[in-house]
Amino acid sequence: MTPDQNAGEAASKRRKAVVTGAAGFLGSHLCESLIGGGWDVIGIDNFLTGRMENLTALQSAPEFRFIQQDVTEFISVDGPIDAVLHFASPASPIDYLNYPIETLKVGSVGTHNALGLARANDAKFMLASTSEVYGDPLVHPQPESYWGHVNPIGPRSVYDEAKRFGEAITFAYHREHGVDIRLLRIFNTYGPRLRPADGRVVSNFLVQALAGEPLTVYGDGGQSRSFCFVDDEIRGIVALLESDYVGPVNIGNPNEFTVMELARTILDVTGSSSEIVFEPLPVDDPTQRNPDIGLARELLGWEPLVQLREGLEKTSAWYSKELAEK
Repeated sequence: MTPDQNAGEAASKRRKAVVTGAAGFLGSHLCESLIGGGWDVIGIDNFLTGRMENLTALQSAPEFRFIQQDVTEFISVDGPIDAVLHFASPASPIDYLNYPIETLKVGSVGTHNALGLARANDAKFMLASTSEVYGDPLVHPQPESYWGHVNPIGPRSVYDEAKRFGEAITFAYHREHGVDIRLLRIFNTYGPRLRPADGRVVSNFLVQALAGEPLTVYGDGGQSRSFCFVDDEIRGIVALLESDYVGPVNIGNPNEFTVMELARTILDVTGSSSEIVFEPLPVDDPTQRNPDIGLARELLGWEPLVQLREGLEKTSAWYSKELAEK
């Protein structure tokens, strides 16, 4: 067999994935990880909250192709595909409160369209769901068996209920049409490419600390979160994709910190002398959020490796560079 034939055979064995939300924080990291793992990737994004800068490292890669499209419109790609990973959605409170209808549509119509693409190609389908399906939980930590405590008409419901509907239609396609699905529930994730104006607590605190501005804590800061560094999150996502388990599976860091503990750690990491100020707690903001990752450990052999301080140091370095270039 000639070298050209060998190269052609190797290329023909590469799997192909479609990633919606490819220009987003998680989506862009996921595209890079898949390509590094031997996949060809077609990325789709409409840039509602995604950024082309997130795809800079991929733009010249022969294994990557980008389509600018709103996935609430019919999705069509050329050639066979092996997996559809649906990550398109506003994901921070500032975004889904600014785009409530778009958030509901991408979670419902967008998920439906992405499932249709997977079904038409007999491809695996992965839904990026969220810990928000647990709402303000009455069970702590939250196992996948917990049904949640969600206000269906509150301002946050546009995201919570969009994801809950997405889970329901994903399982309906699995039961009715035999689509091979993977359902993951993502907990708070941070790291490089999380937009400075994203509005989530890590990005808020880092930007404020680096600028010497007061850190804004909502409520008394006693509410808890778990923070997973993006590299760990992506490892968990890919492990679930490559597994035989349908899900749902929590992928998050089980180490729990209060918002005040996070604020003080960020002040220490950045060397900032910013003060901490307090504002009223937003409506339906959960008081506790912490994943039970027993399933991920048992079925995927996954758990996070990056400790909070190390992850914040890496993220702070990225923000310092990002803000200096603005």
